[in-house]
Amino acid sequence: MKKTIIAATVATVAVATQAHAQEASNFGGAKIGAVVGYDKVRLKLDGESGSKDGVLYGVTAGYDFDLGSAVVGIEAEATDASTKESVTDVISIGDEARLSAGRDLYVGARIGVPVSNRILVYAKVGYTNAHFKASYDDGVDTLKGSDNLDGYRAGAGVEMSTGQGFVRAEYRYSDYGKYSYAGIDTGIKATRHQVAISGGIRF
Repeated sequence: MKKTIIAATVATVAVATQAHAQEASNFGGAKIGAVVGYDKVRLKLDGESGSKDGVLYGVTAGYDFDLGSAVVGIEAEATDASTKESVTDVISIGDEARLSAGRDLYVGARIGVPVSNRILVYAKVGYTNAHFKASYDDGVDTLKGSDNLDGYRAGAGVEMSTGQGFVRAEYRYSDYGKYSYAGIDTGIKATRHQVAISGGIRF
């Protein structure tokens, strides 16, 4: 009998705690904020790869639907970075190709699970379009230009609600496929790794 009473009490407390957390959570509504973090662009060619670090910065906005046991949202982001990278022997021995990362536009969706009334764990996926400036030097001629690369982004993070504000940390991976320059497939595959800190307000 005692075990039954204890079990019932524990179950009641658990249900009440979960309901309170769902009622008190503040993960829904429109949001806007700033983004800053670490950016790494990696280039791969014929099994060889190189990477370069830089600083990520920009703005983010979106809307979340707080369903109680889950949070579903859409978001957009515009960022820039200081990252540059170069590789050699792309087409001929001794040549050099350079890529400079520019503005990056992202639109995607996310789904999260509140672990408390203030902490949300989430995953995200979406479309990214990054602007890269390129140059190619074969020792005789130098070609310069820029292009936009389409790709996908996937990531995960943790968000903390601060009432009308939010702070979150996340890791995301972006894949832009192979890079073509002046209509020529260089064989270079561009990917991106980022760790971002975001903060802003809800309204």
